[in-house]
This record gives sequence, C-alpha cells and structure tokens, in this order.
Amino acid sequence: MAAGDIGELLVPLMPTIRVPRSGDRVYKNECAFSYDSPKVRGASGGALPKRRNSKIFLDLDTDDDLNSDDYEYEDEAKLVIFPDHYEIALPNIEELPALVTIACDAVLSSKSPYRKQDPDTWENELPVSKYANNLTQLDNGVRIPPSGWKCARCDLRENLWLNLTDGSILCGKWFFDSSGGNGHALEHYRDMGYPLAVKLGTITPDGADVYSFQEEEPVLDPHLAKHLAHFGIDMLHMHGTENGLRDNDIKPRVSEWEVIQESGTKLKPMYGPGYTGLKNLGNSCYLSSVMQAIFSIPEFQRAYVGNLPRIFDYSPLDPTQDFNTQMTKLGHGLLSGQYSKPPVKSELIEQVMKEEQKPHQNGISPRMFKAFVSKSHPEFSSNRQQDAQEFFLHLVNLVERNRIGSENPSDVFRFLVEERIQCCQTRKVRYTERVDYLMQLPVAMEAATNKDELIAYELTRREAEANRRPLPELVRAKIPFSACLQAFSEPDNVDDFWSSALQAKSAGVKTSRFASFPEYLVVQIKKFTFGLDWVPKKFDVSIDMPDLLDINHLRARGLQPGEEELPDISPPIVIPDDSKDRLMNQLIDPSDIDESSVMQLAEMGFPLEACRKAVYFTGNMGAEVAFNWIIVHMEEPDFAEPLTMPGYGGAASAGASIFGATGLDNQPPEEIVAIITSMGFQRNQAVQALRATSNNLERALDWIFSHPEFEEDSDFVIEMENNANANIISEAKPEGPRVKDGSGMYELFAFISHMGTSTMSGHYVCHIKKEGRWVIYNDHKVCASERPPKDLGYMYFYRRIPS
Repeated sequence: MAAGDIGELLVPLMPTIRVPRSGDRVYKNECAFSYDSPKVRGASGGALPKRRNSKIFLDLDTDDDLNSDDYEYEDEAKLVIFPDHYEIALPNIEELPALVTIACDAVLSSKSPYRKQDPDTWENELPVSKYANNLTQLDNGVRIPPSGWKCARCDLRENLWLNLTDGSILCGKWFFDSSGGNGHALEHYRDMGYPLAVKLGTITPDGADVYSFQEEEPVLDPHLAKHLAHFGIDMLHMHGTENGLRDNDIKPRVSEWEVIQESGTKLKPMYGPGYTGLKNLGNSCYLSSVMQAIFSIPEFQRAYVGNLPRIFDYSPLDPTQDFNTQMTKLGHGLLSGQYSKPPVKSELIEQVMKEEQKPHQNGISPRMFKAFVSKSHPEFSSNRQQDAQEFFLHLVNLVERNRIGSENPSDVFRFLVEERIQCCQTRKVRYTERVDYLMQLPVAMEAATNKDELIAYELTRREAEANRRPLPELVRAKIPFSACLQAFSEPDNVDDFWSSALQAKSAGVKTSRFASFPEYLVVQIKKFTFGLDWVPKKFDVSIDMPDLLDINHLRARGLQPGEEELPDISPPIVIPDDSKDRLMNQLIDPSDIDESSVMQLAEMGFPLEACRKAVYFTGNMGAEVAFNWIIVHMEEPDFAEPLTMPGYGGAASAGASIFGATGLDNQPPEEIVAIITSMGFQRNQAVQALRATSNNLERALDWIFSHPEFEEDSDFVIEMENNANANIISEAKPEGPRVKDGSGMYELFAFISHMGTSTMSGHYVCHIKKEGRWVIYNDHKVCASERPPKDLGYMYFYRRIPS
C-alpha cells in the first residue's frame, strides 16, 4: 500500500473506461475491494466474515504528467479475499454471493470524493456576467481606502463586499457555520438594483471574487480592473510572479524562502510516528501546516486518535461527510508511523538512478479531509492559497460544532478577553468580556533597533533601481518582541464611540487584557497590510520571539476603586417600518410552510421536524433566519418533535392569542418568544421584554433595544422559579464559555512561517519541537531542523508551563 493512500481509505472509486487512441500511452488504475476472511474455499464457496472492512487502493506507477491529453486511462476493479489474496475480477455475477455483488456495485457506482477533489476540478469555470460589459458606475467621488473597512449599515468588519456601481461597502450573508454577515449587501441590491459586487480582501493581480445578485451566482468580470480603478483601486499594478513575488522584490524574497525552508543545509529526513508529511494538493500548505501543529497537541491526539475505535464504529453510513471520522483518519495517518517509513534498499537505488539528492517520504494525501472542512466555505473550497490564521479559526469552529460528547479539545485554545472602554470627556468606563482563540500582536516598526541600516539599505536600493543595477542584499527590520507586546497592551482609539454618559458621540479609548489564560496560547504576528496603492504588503521583519513567554502582567483586574461605570443606556435605534411590518405578520398557517427552506436546513443534517418548526416560527422569512432559530433551540428536549399548535383556530384567533391576550401565569406565548430569539437575542431577555410590554412584539423589540445589557431582575428570577415554565428558562440560560485558566507562563513548541507578499500567495512551512529537537514540516518533507527561523514566523504555538 502506497504511503499516500491513507487519505483515501474507505473511498469508493468511480471507474471510467475509455478506448485509447492510436499511439497513446495507457495507464491502469487497479481498484481492489479487500475482505479479511478466516477461511477461503474458493470464490463461490468461501465464507465471508461477518464484519467486513472494505478498502480501495489506487496505485499509479509513473511519475509522468497524467493530466496531459496524451494519456488515456483504463480502470480495473477486483475483489480481493484475504489472507490468501485471492483476486476476482469485477464485474462478476456468477461466482459471488448476491449480497457481495450488490455491495461491489454500490461502491463502484458511488461518487468518488477522490475524483471529485481532483485539483483540476476544484475551480469550476465561472460564467462571464451579462452586466460586466455595460456596467453603470456612478461618479460620486467615492475612493476606497486599502484598509479600515466596515459595513455601512452595521459594525461588521469581515465578509465585506464592494458594490461596483456606487462604491458602497456592505456585509454579505451568513455561511453554513453561522459566521459571515447580516446580508446588507443583498438588501442594498434589492433597494437599488446594482447587480455586481466584489469581495474586499480577495483582490489580487489575477482577479477577485465577484458576485452577481441578479444572476445569483459567482461570475467573472472581464473589466474588473477598470471597474475597481473607478474607486481608486489600481489592480493592474499589483503585479506578481508565480510565487506571489513582485518583480522588483524577487531577490529579497528568494532570501526569505531559503531561510525559512532552510535551503542549502543537509537536512536529515525523519521517519516514524509523528513524522509523517502531507502532500500538497495545490496551494494546500496552509492546511498542512495548521494540521501538523494541531496534532502535535496531546488533547487533540486523545480526542480523535485515542477514540479511533469508537469513532469508526459509530461513524455514519457516509463517513466522508463526518468531521470526527475525517479528523480521526487524518490524525491516525500522521501519528501511527505506518506511512512514514525509511525507504528500502531498492527504493534507495532507484532514487540514486534518478539523481535525487535526499530520500523523502511521499506523505499522505488529505484530499477527503480538505473536501469536508472546506465544504460550503467560499474561500477554503477554492484552489487558491489561503491564510493559515483564518483556517485555524475555521477549524476551531468545526471542532466546536462537532464535539465528541462532552469532550472538546478546542477548549485548550479558548480564553476570555476583558475590554475596557473609557469616555475621554467624562472618564467613565465600561467593562465587557469576549471569547477569543488567538492573540494578535501588532508589528511595532517604529521600535526597530537597526534604523540606520534600514535607511542606508533603502537609499542603496533606490539608487540600484534607478541605475538598473543588482539590488543589494536585503536588510530586515529587527523588532524587539517586548515592543510588540507593549503595542498590544496600549490603548486604542474607538471609532464612532457613543458615550452613554453624554448620550452623544465622543472620544473613547479601549484597552484589552486577559480575563483568563488558555492552556495553549496561539500568537499571530500581524505582518500583512495594504499600501495606499492597494498593493498587498508584508512587514519583512525579524522579531526575537522568546522560547519562554511570561504574560502574567496582562491579567485583567476588573473595575478598580475610584472608577465610575458608564450608564447602562444604549444609542437610539430606529427600526425601519418595513421590518416591523414583516415581524408583525410573519406567523403563518402551518400548511403554508416554505418546503424549500425546510429542505435546505434538512440538507445541513438537522431533523426534518425541527426544520419545519424553525421555518414556521420565523414566519417563512427564509432558511437563514430559520437557521438562527435552530441554533437557539437545538438543545431543547422537544427540538425534533413534530410541529403542534394547540388551540390553533385560524389566523384571527392565533393572532389574538399571540399578540394580545396574556396567559394566566403571564407567561409569554412560545411562538412570539421564538420570533425574538431567532433574531439572536437571549431567551430570558425576550421573556422579560414581553412581560414588560404585555406581550406586544413591537414594544418588546423597542424595550430590548433600550436595555441591551440588562441584568436579570431578582424579582423576575424568583417569580419564574415558581412558574410552571421555570425549567425552560433555567435550561436556556447560558453556562458561559468553558476556559482552562491558569498561569501566564508559556513555552514555545511550534510555529508556522509564511513566504511571499500576501496570504493569498506564497508558501507555508511548520516547525515543531519534538523530543527536544526542532523538526521542519514542509508539505510531504519532514526533516530534522538545523536552523529553525523562529524570528520569521507568522503564527506561534505556546504551551503553559505547569506552576
């Protein structure tokens, strides 16, 4: 079995047989179904085991480019019975039992994740938008800055889309994992009719992500450079080479590539458990680097590989669509050592004949894993290079959503951040807490210790460019780590700060501290930015990252003596009339439920009856709103029970009972509570708002907006404890995020480095400290590190030192 085949275990292979053309070379794919049988008496009479482990093997014994049109392929399927390795060619309906024939046919006819994830099929050919040629662009003087964007209708600063007609920046829709935006870009299209938008952060010299609201699909814009230039974005001058290098940066960047990959040194290959590489599937090094670091953590090893028998035994019928199965399979491949073995003598002779310098393992292929984790994600499902930091957060999100019982290995990364905001005029403060999974450190360029060398280098470089001479050797800015840590702890100005003490906008500053310290601290160096000309830039700096890190001085202290808190008053919020009308009229007859929305939710894996209730209680407002209802109610005991409406007697009576009448115990109707919670508010907040407004939905919404950070009234809690529905309320109260707080002393054990000018190009490499020495993981190559470039890293992984 080839070393790379672990990534395709349990993968059905779709056979395709084509007649070879004259003169073509024909390669054979052998597809074998293997069965371990205790006794074999021939193909027809042999006893098959009760429990069968089917496996597929794909072996192409050639190093030629098989994507060329010069080759045709011929697939051959066989059933192999062990231990005698008895082979039966397929199809075969005479010698095999009927059940075995049916099973083989099902495997052969199923869709293959291996074939579906062929690199050539990752990128579907996008259609050219019919609006691109004659797109109207308003001369409104809008110029888009290279950073600092946020949605014009809310405060979101991610998943932002630039409308190519009027230059509006608005947030997109939510993704399947409930992240993303509030759909304001789509609302803007419905209001104005401007069809095309481009996603900010995806613009490169080769193009960008463009979406047509009218055509309801991603599209190509052949005139994208001209359309972006209308708003001051000069895309055509963001030239790059194959490795994402600007033409005049080739020499400096080559140095970076050599240093990080430790080129020019004789690196000794490593083999055995924990020293298995990952094949690059085409710009998948960001995934490989993160997964190598993740599976070097004992908590992840125990959660997945340690539970391998249980996870495999209880995996669903289609294991390709199960996150825990895929994580366990990948972890086993990396940690077992079965796919990282020294080459045998014959292989060494072959490598010498091919003039290969060093023997390297082939690595395992994470095709199926990548197919699942990137599914339905607009960025990671593409074949482009991506940001390792963004993928790390995406992976943590998947781990959170697919926890194994009460075990959640991502707990080791979670910590609480205390944010303190102070009004500069009144000096009053407000303290809040949020959850985070990594620490982002700014690059303090002004603190460089070699400023004279940098100035001299810049002058020499400009002179060399002007006279067309070779560029001088790169001089990197040397930044003390202490300066970056100091920049992290300094106050930041708060844009659009609304002071509740003044009830007006004012100047405000925010400071962040650790309310808890995680078991494993992930530190990201914020190296990437945009220049004023929209050219992606990277701070090519050297930071003396410490092996031992002490951040105990960043521990949060809470409200201090003498500090006065800001009043609990929120800014005035105006609810559009159309939104109020939509909320007031969204309860519907159960027979009119939008079945298309129900099926969209059911395809995500939620129970069908729960999907019907979600669509009903959110008034047929679409799958997005219904999805939020599901997230809020999925822990309730009757979550998957059929939809029932006791006392339902038509729209008039239903409306009277829901919006007017008050129950004997003054408990708000569940239907109207569901509407408010589907909007993202807490259940106890919705109940208290309805009780305070006689169950009037519109007044309850106004009450919530005027009490955004309410504290539960003690009388309300006592009363509800004596209420028949107290169990529902108490169960709905969030327990708060689980954190593993402890000392702020850490030790460095892994780091991920990036080579290139932006996260959308270049290459990632991971270094991990194992058994007292550093090891470099460069895709499928795993070697002992000679000079780990700890000063050039992008993401650093620290583990807590036991006190």
